[in-house]
Amino acid sequence: MMKINESSSSRYYLDANNNVSDPFDESRFNIKSFYKNTCVLVTGGTGFLGKVLIEKLLRTCEDIQCVYVLVRSKRGLSSEKRYADLIKNPIFDRIRTSNPNQLHKLICVAGDIAQPMIGLTESDVTKLIENVNIVFHSAATVRFDQKLTDAANLNTLGSKRLWDLCEKMIQLKSIIHVSTAYTNPCRDHVEETVYPPKVQFDTDSFIKCVNILPSEVVNSIAVSLQGAHPNTYTLTKSIAEQIAADYHHRLPICIVRPSIVTAALNEPFPGWVDNINGITGIMMEISRGTITSIMCNKNLVMDLIPVDIVCNTMIAAAWMSYFKPSNSIRVYNCTSGELNPVIWQDYGLATLKYARKNPTKYVMLYPNFTYRTNRVVHTFYELFYHFLPAFVFDVLLRLQGTKPFLLKIAKRYKAAADTGEFFAMHEWKFETTNMKELLCEINCATDGSDFNCDVRAMNWDSYIENYMFGIRKYVLKDGLESMEKARKALKRLYITKWVMNLGLIGIFLWMYWMLFT
Repeated sequence: MMKINESSSSRYYLDANNNVSDPFDESRFNIKSFYKNTCVLVTGGTGFLGKVLIEKLLRTCEDIQCVYVLVRSKRGLSSEKRYADLIKNPIFDRIRTSNPNQLHKLICVAGDIAQPMIGLTESDVTKLIENVNIVFHSAATVRFDQKLTDAANLNTLGSKRLWDLCEKMIQLKSIIHVSTAYTNPCRDHVEETVYPPKVQFDTDSFIKCVNILPSEVVNSIAVSLQGAHPNTYTLTKSIAEQIAADYHHRLPICIVRPSIVTAALNEPFPGWVDNINGITGIMMEISRGTITSIMCNKNLVMDLIPVDIVCNTMIAAAWMSYFKPSNSIRVYNCTSGELNPVIWQDYGLATLKYARKNPTKYVMLYPNFTYRTNRVVHTFYELFYHFLPAFVFDVLLRLQGTKPFLLKIAKRYKAAADTGEFFAMHEWKFETTNMKELLCEINCATDGSDFNCDVRAMNWDSYIENYMFGIRKYVLKDGLESMEKARKALKRLYITKWVMNLGLIGIFLWMYWMLFT
């Protein structure tokens, strides 16, 4: 009879004569082999990160047995309808063309991590317990302004509910918990370890508080509960990490901490993005010319990580954590700042360059903006160059019988900019020792080139150009056929800008002459 030996460095078997025997030779050095005949559970599968992960697993790990996707009902749409919409998503076009049968391996599981037993039926619980080998937990609310009770129920308690289910899984190999690099915002130097949350309570007390107290009470004291955290998102994700660490001694969990997740570097398509959250929304509005001022320290390193780099890290981390279990929970800081840094100034200039070189037909004003650290000056520009033009345009639209929308966009941008300002005015150094070790392991794998996690060779300029094309194609639905017309419109806007500037200068000179001469 063979005995398993698990240490911090390797996993192997001893035969009757205590000779080392490793039946996993092939999958130890081949990531695809590790996923052969496995059943994977993905939470957050309808989100930006989740869709890229599922597409990658189905397209690259062709021998995977099945992928269970936990889907909740939302905004009046049933789980089944949302799953049907997911299958139709253009992200799966490559699979539909090359190997359409792979999509039959997707299995919808109706559930919700915000509910007891994550909202599963008894039959689905049994199915997952008996079959699941690998779990990718990416479900979360990423809204910075989410009420504390809602954020805690999804990000913190939802994770705990999932771990409780995982404890019952009889064939479990690996669990990947997707966190965020910003779970420790008060630390300038963040190592790959789980830190105790810098708050005035322990994890158990927080859970009891959320479970027992009325939501109105919890939300009313949210600011005092947050402590050094700028929002409920980083707080609840930080506590979720602590819970994951508590479960590590009985579950094979490791944590992947991405920084700001952005458009794809290569997969499924260069520049692929399907939302306007965070940086993407700001880049889109810069391209339309509706943003002229951003509160940000332009000399600081920003930390962005392409979504496909994150997904490849997750896939490889599940493989590596199985063959190299550790005594303490392993954390991967999936970040770019230490390996391939870019500062806000350079990123902004490249964004402007490609907004002008490849304009969208939806451009409204000539793209131009300035980073500012003076709040008074920023507020002035925000009022006169964001809200005032939006108000004037909306009035004109009303007069034409068209529904106004620009003031709504200006308010939405202000809300997003206000919540993200903390991250644009601070800089962190994320240690990447574990991440670099994982890169070495991937390079040693026979199929490592299929799972690129290395940002060191990434060219930021070409990436930003593809990113802007991605926003144009996948978000604005603006095809390349409109490019020439958009360039002509941009030239007119450039002339209009200078005419207006000269007009304003003339008005100020006239007022000065009238008042002082």
